[in-house]
Amino acid sequence: MPNAMKVRKLRWSDGKVRCPFCKSTRVIRHGHDETEPERQRYKCNKCHRFFDDLSCTIFMGHHQPLRVWILCLYLMGLNLSNRQIAKELDLNESDAQQMTSALRGDVSAKKPKTKLEREAEIDEVYIVAGHKGNPEAVKKRVEKEDVIV
Repeated sequence: MPNAMKVRKLRWSDGKVRCPFCKSTRVIRHGHDETEPERQRYKCNKCHRFFDDLSCTIFMGHHQPLRVWILCLYLMGLNLSNRQIAKELDLNESDAQQMTSALRGDVSAKKPKTKLEREAEIDEVYIVAGHKGNPEAVKKRVEKEDVIV
């Protein structure tokens, strides 16, 4: 199954394609993308706008195919640098930077806000800052370190 079909199935899991602009289901198929033939194009009969499987997603409007975006995301998961990702995918470094930034931005935007509740238990914290409660020992140590032999 081509990647665009997988995206289509994930995006519209109930099988009803919805216009990303007005959310209408009054949508008809309207050919395929010229560069990626498996990418279906649609026309909304309510707002009369055209869209495709990737419209209103972070993949929209970029010249890299969807498979490159998926591979980029995979390589990001392996903690590769943008330079390494560019080399692996045979991309310009600025393209790799733009793609990783877009992916990171979208992932963090979708991340749910953390809500802390109930009590938390914390162990003791020891701070070593000299001899606590014994300032004379600290003073003697400083004096010894000041002496040059």
